[in-house]
Amino acid sequence: MGILQKFSDALGLGGKEMNVQEYLDSEDLENLHDADEEAAAYVKPVALENVNVITEIKEELRNGNLILLNITPMLKNEKVLTQVIDKLKDYAKSIRGDIARIDNEKILLTPAKMKIVKRRK
Repeated sequence: MGILQKFSDALGLGGKEMNVQEYLDSEDLENLHDADEEAAAYVKPVALENVNVITEIKEELRNGNLILLNITPMLKNEKVLTQVIDKLKDYAKSIRGDIARIDNEKILLTPAKMKIVKRRK
């Protein structure tokens, strides 16, 4: 073991890679919120399994919640996926909300008067 490895281990910088999912699932993080405190808005994960989900998404946006849309189930049907995204873009615009792609499988939708900073690299 080299001297740099020893220093890294002593500082807690070395060793195995962090398992993010394991960390996020830890009990300490589950108890961060106060169960008695009502939130002003929620971030709701929704899987785009069929076109009927559009109604649920619109309702959540009307209620002021953010939607983290997983489009993975619809990736094989590009035509339907394009139609759904077009409808959601039109709806977001009509309520003065916003829509943006987070990655190849996730889209973020925001309610009225909430905008997403979109930066291109």
